[in-house]
Amino acid sequence: MIKMIVGLGNIGPQYEQTRHNTGFMIVEQFAKHHDLKIKTRKMNAKMGSTFINGDKVLVVEPTTFMNDSGIAVKPLKDYFGVSTENIVVVHDDMDLPIGKIRIKDKGSAGGHNGIKSLINNLGTEAFTRIRVGIAHPDKSNTVVNYVLGRFSKDQLPLFKRAGDDAVNALDDWLEGMTISDLENRYN
Repeated sequence: MIKMIVGLGNIGPQYEQTRHNTGFMIVEQFAKHHDLKIKTRKMNAKMGSTFINGDKVLVVEPTTFMNDSGIAVKPLKDYFGVSTENIVVVHDDMDLPIGKIRIKDKGSAGGHNGIKSLINNLGTEAFTRIRVGIAHPDKSNTVVNYVLGRFSKDQLPLFKRAGDDAVNALDDWLEGMTISDLENRYN
């Protein structure tokens, strides 16, 4: 079986370590945990692959920018024959506090343009997401400036905890834990 883990973010050095690149940071942490390099360029994405528990696992970072993530994921899904239920997408979520993750197996985009692009290109809302909290900006900051900004020194330990939880959830998923059990454990 082939499974795909997709981290959402924006390419380029100016976006590295920004809140909106939470998905990239988490899948890179996952890859490091599994001694995997995300470097192959294929169909508008950087990716790496390995075998975990007998399954081929693709770790993907779209290079299309956040709002067009589906343009990269759909061709890879089709090329490798990955079923939608074997895709997990990791992304930032302003509706969650920093340090919290939420797992859900389907749903609307909730205002997230990267998820909206995936839904439009995959033709379904039925794929698993690991939403990683980045919190809302305060009144003195715009949403764009906030999501493209970096975590403060005080926020970094909370973000690290969320990253550890997300990587553990990915490992549990790859070991066969059901989405329902993952939701009960991590939400």
